[in-house]
Amino acid sequence: MKRLFLGLAICTSCLFTFAQKKDYPITSVPFTSVKLTDKFWLPRIQTNHTVTIPASFERCETTGRVKNFEMAAARSGKFCTVYPFDDTDVYKTIEGASFSLSLIPDKKLELYIDSLIDIIGRAQEPDGYLYTARTINPLNVHPWLGKERWEKEREHSHELYNAGHLYEAAAAHYLATGKKNLLTIAIKNADLVCSVFGPDRKHVAPGHEVIEMGLVKLYRITGKTEYLNTAKFFIEERGNHQYDSLSKDPFKNGSYWQDHKPVVKQDEAIGHAVRAGYLYAAMADVAALTEDKDFLNAIDKIWNNVVQKKIYVQSGVGAVGDGERFGGNYELPNATAYNETCAAIANVYWNQRMFQLHGESKYIDILEKSLYNGLLSGVGMDGKSFFYTNAMEIKNHYKHADMEAARAGWFTCSCCPTNITRLIPSIPGYMYALKENNVYINLFATSTSNIIINSKNVTITQQNNYPWDGNLSFSIEPASSTAFTVRIRIPGWAQGQAIPSDLYTFSHTPGKKIIILVNGKLTEYTMDNGYAVINKTWKKGDHIQLELPMTVEKIISNEKVINNKGKIALQFGPLIYCLESPDNFGATSNVIVPETSTFTTQFQPALLKGVMTLQGNGIAVMVDKEKNSVQTKAQPVTAIPYYAWAHRGKGEMTVWIPQRVSGIEILSD
Repeated sequence: MKRLFLGLAICTSCLFTFAQKKDYPITSVPFTSVKLTDKFWLPRIQTNHTVTIPASFERCETTGRVKNFEMAAARSGKFCTVYPFDDTDVYKTIEGASFSLSLIPDKKLELYIDSLIDIIGRAQEPDGYLYTARTINPLNVHPWLGKERWEKEREHSHELYNAGHLYEAAAAHYLATGKKNLLTIAIKNADLVCSVFGPDRKHVAPGHEVIEMGLVKLYRITGKTEYLNTAKFFIEERGNHQYDSLSKDPFKNGSYWQDHKPVVKQDEAIGHAVRAGYLYAAMADVAALTEDKDFLNAIDKIWNNVVQKKIYVQSGVGAVGDGERFGGNYELPNATAYNETCAAIANVYWNQRMFQLHGESKYIDILEKSLYNGLLSGVGMDGKSFFYTNAMEIKNHYKHADMEAARAGWFTCSCCPTNITRLIPSIPGYMYALKENNVYINLFATSTSNIIINSKNVTITQQNNYPWDGNLSFSIEPASSTAFTVRIRIPGWAQGQAIPSDLYTFSHTPGKKIIILVNGKLTEYTMDNGYAVINKTWKKGDHIQLELPMTVEKIISNEKVINNKGKIALQFGPLIYCLESPDNFGATSNVIVPETSTFTTQFQPALLKGVMTLQGNGIAVMVDKEKNSVQTKAQPVTAIPYYAWAHRGKGEMTVWIPQRVSGIEILSD
């Protein structure tokens, strides 16, 4: 298989050669340049390849998603799934499979993808239009569609959303395999879109963002400025439509799809959380490629709003189920937390781009927290069971507890499982980045990477047992001696910071100084934007060692988060922990952890495929129904990583643990 995966930030291609003068000041090292050998992420990437991707393709077949393309190719039949955006589940799985092929060659999978691409190509209309919900039978279309193309794009048709995921899949497939079969389909569709929409043509703010990122990826491959210009046009169209500005209904005032005001005037994360995350990521792309400072100022303000007022402690976003959207400032309920998995994925995309713009470690702190917690919880360890939403609390008396306490194999709207397939294999691509002669080490996992610095090959090998242990080792092996700067991210949690704001804080600040050794000798280093900076002439055999302080931290919330008053959450390294009923005598809603309680750690290799558990002393509130009395008793407390919950049957779970009894909730059977 021809390997051409150059990374999404690389700007050359076999189709066109062009000089791209503007771009992110910091470039990610492609994930194909990093070979993982660790025990945490590598098994998950392998499971994604052997289980998640095949299961996703199989479910696209059995649910009729592939059949929709077949009927569109025949121009006959009846659209057989529920939503007009169901086409994207096929596209996203192709994207994930393409990423995976770059890491794990698989001829059978490659041939299957080609067979799907053939069906997709035959479903495309002669002018490039590709949308099965209309093409199958234009005279009897889905109720979310208008009679004409794109008539209801601003509402619910998702025609441009489908196109965006097609472009992203096509870019991944081409860069992974060198084949142009899906790319040709995408370019034909993109040319149509660019001919229809523009300043002197049709105006619309896409109802569900993602086409903007997809167009940017096609621009990076082809150099066609129409793609970049159209992406910018779609973003700038937001806020130019008439809504009821006095209405508090997000569907009536335009805020549901971030269309309530021009993007450069937006300073708060609002509306559907996935759409918002894709929009902010696209704004970062366009800001980098066009040097649009107004875009940059807007997303800086919005990022601050999210991190200061609208993100859960495990990095989930989108608190409100009605509209899958952000709530108001400090509106972070636990009992009804939504936290869609796709929103966590969008948050990763956005924060990576913010890092590439600014070079500050705080963005990677949020990205890391999303990866290990709010995102990873969305996929089961079996690779084929998922959470669409990620709860913060499950109590047995909640009417919706059965739905949220168990993972599902698929959903009627199955955007999250297919989104997982494309995120997991790309994780090595978030580990390193380059700016001139600076190499950023952002994430930690045992691995070997091949990086070009100052036109010289440099191999960086990591050895660690992260996230369970903070002892990190880096071997630096340049092909020949060369001077460059190594920037190692010192996570905020290792510096006493729970999150880059006052939304969450540790109950005490760790006092342990971080020590760095180079070739076994204590080394002075400077800190810059959250990075330990080591500048020297590196030679073969050079070695860096540092130890991050891995201690159990108690987290408290800003007092404005009213649902967390008097409660704590637990963190160890990058991991947020939770209590689950199998470890705590069958319940968690009656558990209290007093302020004086301390926790110890214990790695349990046979539990949940190997996890570090936290052990502490707590108090259980006991209700005696026969005597109609309430009493308390001492009880040990065990916490597990949040990502690992819901693998041992249904039961209670909580992230935020009370520290004292503040009231008794009386329930009637």
